[in-house]
Amino acid sequence: MKLLVIGATGRTGSEIARLASSRGHEVTAFVRSPEKVPHAPLISTVRGDPHDSASIASALVGHDAVLSAIGPHPRDAFRPSTLLTDCARAAVKAMQVTGVTRLVIVSAAVLFPEGGLYFAFFRWLTKHHARDLRSMEQIVQASGLEWTIARPPRLKKSPSASYHALAAALPRDKGAMSFRAVATFMVDSVENRSHIREIVGLAR
Repeated sequence: MKLLVIGATGRTGSEIARLASSRGHEVTAFVRSPEKVPHAPLISTVRGDPHDSASIASALVGHDAVLSAIGPHPRDAFRPSTLLTDCARAAVKAMQVTGVTRLVIVSAAVLFPEGGLYFAFFRWLTKHHARDLRSMEQIVQASGLEWTIARPPRLKKSPSASYHALAAALPRDKGAMSFRAVATFMVDSVENRSHIREIVGLAR
């Protein structure tokens, strides 16, 4: 398959690009900074703005799916932002224009209505980020595309690629999981055409 990866210089996006290319997929990394894209034989780069639907559409022609791992810098997660909403709107519009229907996108487990003091505190702490995530998800769900929304918990760097996935809920183990594991779930979902029009909770 030919896959467009938005946010391919981030910690999850770079794992997606590397994994997809290692599985024989042609990967187009749509990024602001091509020099930061991981080098691999099947990875090509296109410089572009993820806020600009025309820029995305131009790069998207001929692809089979979009995998989006756009996310704010950790320090920006505590400030009001529409980064995710704006980028999702642009990606959806570009896909509708070009006729590419498969989208897998990263959200976050904070949107699940989990109980307990930890989740309540974290939800309060990241309320601005959660608002942006929720708005992004609403745009994706209303798009008419074959979407999958991945909601992982806190992420960490680890060589582990294992994950548990559960539709519409967070799996029992709520501990941190690796960026690589999230990337593995996303590429698996595209390859297997699984979890279409589902919000999926992830855990290690």
